[in-house]
Amino acid sequence: MLQEVLQSCYLGNEINQKDLDFLLVNDSFCFNSTRESIYFRWNLFHSVCLDVIHLCKGFNIFDTDKILLNLWELWLPFAIDLTDAKSSLNRPLVQGILGVQGTGKTTLCRIVSFLVGYLGYSCISISIDDLYLTYDERVKLQQNNPFLIWRGPPSTHDVALGVKVLDELRNPHPSTPVSIPRFDKSAKKGMGDRTVPELVDKVDIVLFEGWFVGVKPLPESVFDNPPRPIITDEDKIFAKEMNHLLQNYLPLWERIDRLMVLYPLDYRISKEWRKEAERKRIQAGNSGMTDEEIDSFVEYFWRSLHPKLFIPPLTKEKDWVNLVVEINNDRSYTKIYRP
Repeated sequence: MLQEVLQSCYLGNEINQKDLDFLLVNDSFCFNSTRESIYFRWNLFHSVCLDVIHLCKGFNIFDTDKILLNLWELWLPFAIDLTDAKSSLNRPLVQGILGVQGTGKTTLCRIVSFLVGYLGYSCISISIDDLYLTYDERVKLQQNNPFLIWRGPPSTHDVALGVKVLDELRNPHPSTPVSIPRFDKSAKKGMGDRTVPELVDKVDIVLFEGWFVGVKPLPESVFDNPPRPIITDEDKIFAKEMNHLLQNYLPLWERIDRLMVLYPLDYRISKEWRKEAERKRIQAGNSGMTDEEIDSFVEYFWRSLHPKLFIPPLTKEKDWVNLVVEINNDRSYTKIYRP
């Protein structure tokens, strides 16, 4: 029934009383919807759906029904909520977005940035990847710590730079643009390095996303009997070290006003999502990792900060986490709620 109603809007039909009542009763989003808010969302949905479908094609998302459903149930109400929250602040809003690989962080940020712009607010997206240390700094880091095979885990970022950037975005100077660091993953033969920063004059909303954005240190007792692939004594030493290094990121997390958690019900599916993405890259004529390389790559990150340990506590943190999105293996949203 919901798909039929959304298709009706997509085709340009006016909403009738029956459909309005249906949408109000069956609204899965947790923002205390009213007739007025549903009607506003309906008109906005009609205005932007074609543009959003076009945007999604750039991410190789072609299922129109799924796009319309995601737009109605998550992307639009989330964008509206962001602008409402910004309007109650006398400074820019920083929204954190936590999600493991494959949860759609990049897609979400691009679409929500577009929607926020449509609503009259300026928005910028920053990834924790943009805060990576320079190539030379990471080479020295790896020489001192043989556990750090790839960039990504705690200690491979310039936390002080992140704090500086978010402070400048939260407290902008009218005549001084903010320099946003950017990272080119293809540089240095795939090792990656900083590239030309982006200068930003005015921002209302900052989307700060990453695979462990907002994650906090846990008691060391959780590593007494950890989940796979934390198996050997060396694995446990590495996991404990990464857990300890999260302390260094707490000042960065303090600059985040609210946190959204993209929460796959089975974290192991992220490995299959990565394999699917790599196969598509290879089919398109690009280079990509083999399944065995992906297994090794993903399990490295699980050993550093295991999603089974670090994400569930945040889904219950009412004071800071404003939204939890549970994700099925087919990437559909099974539940959207506030802790």
